[in-house]
Amino acid sequence: MLISDIIAAIEQEAPLSLQESYDNAGMQVGDKSALCTGVLLCVDVTPSVIDEAIERDCNLVVSHHPLIFRGLKHITGVTPQELAIIKAITAGVAVYSAHTNLDSASRGVNYTLARRLGIAKPSPLECPDPANPGIGLGAVGDLELPLTPMKLIERVKLVCQSPITRCSALPCSMITRIALCGGSGASLINAAIAHKAQAFVTSDVKYHDFVDYSDRLLIIDIGHYESEMCTKHIFYHILSGKFPNFAVNYSETEKNPINYL
Repeated sequence: MLISDIIAAIEQEAPLSLQESYDNAGMQVGDKSALCTGVLLCVDVTPSVIDEAIERDCNLVVSHHPLIFRGLKHITGVTPQELAIIKAITAGVAVYSAHTNLDSASRGVNYTLARRLGIAKPSPLECPDPANPGIGLGAVGDLELPLTPMKLIERVKLVCQSPITRCSALPCSMITRIALCGGSGASLINAAIAHKAQAFVTSDVKYHDFVDYSDRLLIIDIGHYESEMCTKHIFYHILSGKFPNFAVNYSETEKNPINYL
């Protein structure tokens, strides 16, 4: 099996055409025409993840966050990103990333989070193409069962394996309709309000967003890594379903770069 076969399976579910204009999803380094010996799945590509791929004989790393997001002026190994690139190229490890295209895919990050949180029929918060109503950023919908604000927070922490959350003031009413966006989704708060969501789950919310919107809906910030951990499971589901006898592995060395003390 070629690395290009793995990439084709992912892009069938999350085409690169869905990525945002600022993004750099797709092949990061390597030769996609090479035979694939194994796949290692992660959120972030770090030097330790590349070392793990080499040790486990995986010559393809599939990540959510692109290894190369902005232009590089040099690759000398002085940063973790540069070192990961050098290690990957030296060892013949290819790196492929599916970022905002996986966020917007019809069964991507936001759909997966929505179903895990109990939204019965999620739909995108922003749908750029009416001809494809299931594709777009964020997700919104009615919960299968109403929850108290505290019960919703507890469910979010359980689903996202988040030890803590940052929240605005808890409303007194039951929550029946929620919106969410994996990753940094504060720019979609107004869309959540427009869709009549009573709560919005995302990460990287700024202080002044809490100030400006806390009287409009319950904001639950779960942390960036926690909101996108599900990407590894999405990749695994795609690849194990397409290639049931092929070696697809979760990274065992990757960890959340943020520590809660």
